[in-house]
Amino acid sequence: MALEDYAALGDGRSVALVGKDGSIDWWCVPHMDSPPLFDRLLDPVSGGFFLITPEGAYSVERRYLPDSNVVETLFLTATGQARLTESLNSGPAGRLPWAELGRRLEGIEGHVDFQVRISFGTQADKVSPYITPTGNGNVFHAGRVLGMFLHSDSLHVEENNDLGIKARLSLHQGQKEVVAIVAGRDEPLVVPPLELIDARIDGSDREWRLWSEGLTYEGEYKALVTRSALALKLLLSSPSGSIMAAATTSLPERIGGDKNYDYRFAWIRDAGYTIEAFLSIGAQPESKAAFTWLLKRLAEHGPHVCYTLCGDLAQRASMLDLPGYKHSPPRVGNDATDQTQHGVYGDIFETAKCFIDTGNILDATSATTLSALADQCADQWRRKDAGIWELPEQQHYSMSKISCWQALSRAVELARDGHLPTTCCERWDRERQRIETWIETHCWSEERQAYLFYPGSDRLDASLALAVRFGYPHATRLQSTLDTIDRELGCGAFHYRYTDVEHEEGCFLACSFWMVEAIALLGDRGRAARVFEATVQGLERGVGIYSEMVDPHTGSYLGNLPQGLTHLALLGAARALSGSNHRRRPA
Repeated sequence: MALEDYAALGDGRSVALVGKDGSIDWWCVPHMDSPPLFDRLLDPVSGGFFLITPEGAYSVERRYLPDSNVVETLFLTATGQARLTESLNSGPAGRLPWAELGRRLEGIEGHVDFQVRISFGTQADKVSPYITPTGNGNVFHAGRVLGMFLHSDSLHVEENNDLGIKARLSLHQGQKEVVAIVAGRDEPLVVPPLELIDARIDGSDREWRLWSEGLTYEGEYKALVTRSALALKLLLSSPSGSIMAAATTSLPERIGGDKNYDYRFAWIRDAGYTIEAFLSIGAQPESKAAFTWLLKRLAEHGPHVCYTLCGDLAQRASMLDLPGYKHSPPRVGNDATDQTQHGVYGDIFETAKCFIDTGNILDATSATTLSALADQCADQWRRKDAGIWELPEQQHYSMSKISCWQALSRAVELARDGHLPTTCCERWDRERQRIETWIETHCWSEERQAYLFYPGSDRLDASLALAVRFGYPHATRLQSTLDTIDRELGCGAFHYRYTDVEHEEGCFLACSFWMVEAIALLGDRGRAARVFEATVQGLERGVGIYSEMVDPHTGSYLGNLPQGLTHLALLGAARALSGSNHRRRPA
């Protein structure tokens, strides 16, 4: 199934992907980074799934319920119509202490015959699922996960054994049936009545709508901003406050290629951008939880690139013995954890400055942690690093130097406003001036009229659009750089990350939205709006959750999803177009 045909469900602990055919092909239980209970996304032949689909031919209309992460699918067949409403449920007091997947079927017109199938994943053949009959019903086991499939007597079960469950349901107009899975890991299992699960589908929808109503954004493209905020909310782990980069692993950046990475980790960059985005739209509890998590990781481990959702250092990548999505080899873990990336300094300090600028306060311990990081940035900026794109070749990447300038600029501002110890403030100021001089001397190309990927190269880097957001001076040079990037890295409405990468991957969606934001902040909102609307129009195949990349020639989604960075970039672009993005405009 095409990636754009999936919608995401979430409950603050886990995320499930459900296709337009009614098949849940990805669900990690109970946490976002747990081994998957359903993994057909990466193993189309023998992977686990939970399918509810009509018999015979049918067509589909589907959507998220307004301002909600509850999904509604309308199946239209020759004999009738039926609605499927599904949710990873929460309770009236917030997240449930177990995983509860509720799926409600309603007959709308005539009758529709459904097949219902469940196959539990083997976690790349590391476990062998089985069923245990008990006095309270059949319990399934998949490794350390146990759970129950709940249904009414109207469901005609044909098979229920270690290999899975097969059943049929004939649904008539006015009839309502609910099926559900409740599950946990290394814990006793609560088995609620179906009536309560049904009520919690509606209750979860109400909770999502209440959360959306509390957002303060009132600018242009409000519906798109709200949908992106809801997608980001799915990626926030409520037990820890950490923010996952994306809900999946190994979805390819090019079909059949080997750029297939595990994004079920918390990157400093993504966490920082998400905190800023949540602060900008009034989601204060999420911002505070995520910022506290981030500061504690920095105090504990220092500025590593990414962490697990519980705060440990991420494990290195290893391959999975699975076919992968469309024969793109999958993996778990991520090697970025060991990289040196100077961009983390800018991300941390921009986040801290945004936290302060929205009226909040730093504690003494956090201020001390940040001051030590500013000193580290001042000492380390001259070194080569892996850059924002986590490349194996270490270079003096222009974007990394700009990020160090950004970090020390924000540190100076925080110190002068009394939020950081001021002992080294003047030293930070001198270093940021040295960085700017270095950038202007080594990174600018008169011939290309652009800042280069790194000194000595002739290549371009689309992430340099972020320099406008960061308030880096030299607006004329930045405008010229944007024009060159658009001309050489643009492909229709989309943009590649850097020069000569088009044969390895699709266009990186965040880059296009960063370009929109930069163009708007530099004063050309009319052009920025046209680019924004063309980009969004090019992504209209799905239901509102976006992937990391897109094939610019076919419009097909590529990479992991929902991809937090894409939704963050869209949100920033919309705010800039609305004039509600109060970023420093370059001089």
